[in-house]
Amino acid sequence: MLTVKNLKKKFVRYNKKKQKEEFYADNGITFQAKEGEIIGILGPNGAGKTTLLRMIAGILEPTEGEIDFDGLTYQNDEIKIKKSIAYLSGNTKIYNTFSTYQLLKMCCDIYGVDKETSEKRIKKIADTLHMNEFLYNKIEKLSTGQTQRVNIARCMVHNPKYYILDEATSGLDIISSQVILDFIKKEKIKKKTILYSTHYMEEAENICDYVIMINKGVIIQEGTPDEIKKKTKTTNLRDAFFALIGGDQHEE
Repeated sequence: MLTVKNLKKKFVRYNKKKQKEEFYADNGITFQAKEGEIIGILGPNGAGKTTLLRMIAGILEPTEGEIDFDGLTYQNDEIKIKKSIAYLSGNTKIYNTFSTYQLLKMCCDIYGVDKETSEKRIKKIADTLHMNEFLYNKIEKLSTGQTQRVNIARCMVHNPKYYILDEATSGLDIISSQVILDFIKKEKIKKKTILYSTHYMEEAENICDYVIMINKGVIIQEGTPDEIKKKTKTTNLRDAFFALIGGDQHEE
């Protein structure tokens, strides 16, 4: 189980008068994610979703709070945690001059996966993400959707227990988006824990077991999609979000 308790991240910025001021990108985030559960982290751009996931992935150090993976913390078991998680950012840069196969093989080597297991995993991943047609093509020649599938593939080679996915389908065509969503559902069946950040409310409603809505760095509502709709007396998560922030559907 992943436990996040009172997580805060403070940054410094300069205002229009060029005065230094502090602000919290995330301020007191608390939740748990169980085995075999897809947790949706929902909110508009700038809500604090990416900062939150980067802290959970060990890329950013929290200003305050605790992150616990099955009793392991970054303070005493960082290497073990890093081997158990896969982090995908929406703007991940990869090696364009490599072929898809070369990149996945390199990732296997980095994680210490032996040659025989590497070949089996790459074949299985290529089948799962429908990548066989471009497995030996250079990444620089791939479409945006194909490149994102490669990004997810490189996260899978070490068989992680936790997936931290930030805007995994943003800007993708409908076919690539569906391939990724189908993959997420299959990993859930394997009892993997998945954090799924998105601003596509309809998408989250279809795949998430539990939803955490964030705005301006704080949780404004959480629960199953049905629970949130019931609490806000709405019929979909998008309307629920706008009801919570007191806006209308034209606000962004």
